[in-house]
Amino acid sequence: MRDTSIPEEKIEKEWEIHPYYRRELAMAYAPELSPEAAVNRLTKWLKLNKALFRELQEYGYRPNQRVFTPVQVETIFRYLGRP
Repeated sequence: MRDTSIPEEKIEKEWEIHPYYRRELAMAYAPELSPEAAVNRLTKWLKLNKALFRELQEYGYRPNQRVFTPVQVETIFRYLGRP
């Protein structure tokens, strides 16, 4: 039986560390949802994960920002995994 898993380096290349719009990242984590619902879900995940939320705030995160910085994206990927 063949291994059909996606190599880790391909996943990392698809989701490189760079700025992402909140909506873009939210839709990547929840493609089955509407953009608004996906953003709401991601926002809830960020708030519920206290350690993640605290670290994001240390990197300048504000709940109303539209774009995540590269360091914020890296932090989100570390806690939630890549989409």
